[in-house]
Amino acid sequence: EGNIHYQYNLGIMYSEGQGVPQNHKEAFYWYRLSAEGGYAEAQHNLGVAYEQEIGVQKNYKEAVKWYRLSAEQGNAQSQCNLGVMYEEGREVDQNYNEAIKLYCLSVDQGYAEAQFNLGKMYAQGQGVPPNYEKAAELYQLAAEQGNASAQYCLGGMYNTGEGISQNYETAIKWTRLSAEQGNAHAQFNLGSHYYHGLGVSRDFMEALKWYQLSAKQGYDLAQFNLGIMYSEGQGVPQDYDETIKLYRLAAEQRLVNAQYKLGMMYSKGQVQHDYDEAIKWFRLAAEQGDVAAKSQLDLLLKKKEKS
Repeated sequence: EGNIHYQYNLGIMYSEGQGVPQNHKEAFYWYRLSAEGGYAEAQHNLGVAYEQEIGVQKNYKEAVKWYRLSAEQGNAQSQCNLGVMYEEGREVDQNYNEAIKLYCLSVDQGYAEAQFNLGKMYAQGQGVPPNYEKAAELYQLAAEQGNASAQYCLGGMYNTGEGISQNYETAIKWTRLSAEQGNAHAQFNLGSHYYHGLGVSRDFMEALKWYQLSAKQGYDLAQFNLGIMYSEGQGVPQDYDETIKLYRLAAEQRLVNAQYKLGMMYSKGQVQHDYDEAIKWFRLAAEQGDVAAKSQLDLLLKKKEKS
């Protein structure tokens, strides 16, 4: 027992570079020795190494094997991670019931990630009938432990009043906590609270700040809304070049509104007249079923025929 504990601790030291140079392969070696001796925490870390390709080649089959061994010993993190494997069908047949069973075992031990994952299953009605009240309850438990995804979802539920009494102030509280942890979706939502003045005084500067943080992480809706602010000169000087740059980022992620707006800017010549670019973006939006883009596309194609 002492040996496997010592081997596990050596793995931690190499993994985190404590007193030795950080070396993930060396960490993996010691975790493996400890895991083979039956040490649950080492088995869990071995599963993570295989799943996330840390010091060893990615191998979901091995990850499942070690998570299962660790979960059977009652390790809450492994129960949760194995649940994810069943939820997503990675190297096991997708099985929501099995995922829920594992999440429940982990939730019983108070593990925040499992509380969030189980909440999501209830919110989406995966393997269980949809139950927003239950989802909100689980999100609350995880959010109170600082889980950023749960804080974001809980904020969203308070915002819409789904499964919980609508309350913009509480929505903002949880959304802000998540946004401050760097959650791009929460940053966008907080920006929108300030942009529309929901539960706070309308404040374009604050909206701009949170949209920028979210857009920098590549979130298409934030890129698009930021583009609108530059286009309208809200909280910033009007700047069409910046608008086009932001719309393009969102449009390249297939955001249909951004594709349409980009088409409009090129067809109106707000930066430069470029009918080919306009046609390209209208076509992409029309292919996604945007009716306005389809009619603009038809108009431009007729114009082109005449010229």
